[in-house]
Amino acid sequence: MANDCEMNPMKMKMKKTIFIAATLILASSTAYAGKMAMPSDAPASYDAECASCHMAYPPALLSEKSWQNVMSGLAKHFGTDASVDPKTRAEITNWLVKNATTRQKYMETAPENRITKTSWFIRKHDEVRSDVWKRAGIKSPANCSACHTDAAKGNFSESNIKIPAK
Repeated sequence: MANDCEMNPMKMKMKKTIFIAATLILASSTAYAGKMAMPSDAPASYDAECASCHMAYPPALLSEKSWQNVMSGLAKHFGTDASVDPKTRAEITNWLVKNATTRQKYMETAPENRITKTSWFIRKHDEVRSDVWKRAGIKSPANCSACHTDAAKGNFSESNIKIPAK
């Protein structure tokens, strides 16, 4: 019987493979953290209509249901009439739903259709004092690019945060 220091070469290879696989999974999940790349197939109408007023949010920030709710309420879109023609609305809605999150932690239906009211957003920003959101350079929790320097690229990594002083 082999002692603990001796191991069958096949067993050693298997342990090494498992270790490498676990390392890659951990590294990829860490690398994914904070990255929500904007899909390359975004319709021109998304930038023209949505990004004309606020950051073009990556669709993976919300669930299908949340995007459907947002798009069905454009006449009263957070205090503004953001209505678009039916064809444009269908095009944007279909694209958002197709690219909505598939990750469990983002799957909740956003309260009041706001990304900033989701439990994951609140958890990720719980250390931000309420007065910080009111700074002139930020104005609102919905202004992701005020602090996340690569937000427009879908990168919300904590390593790319710069909070405006004023």
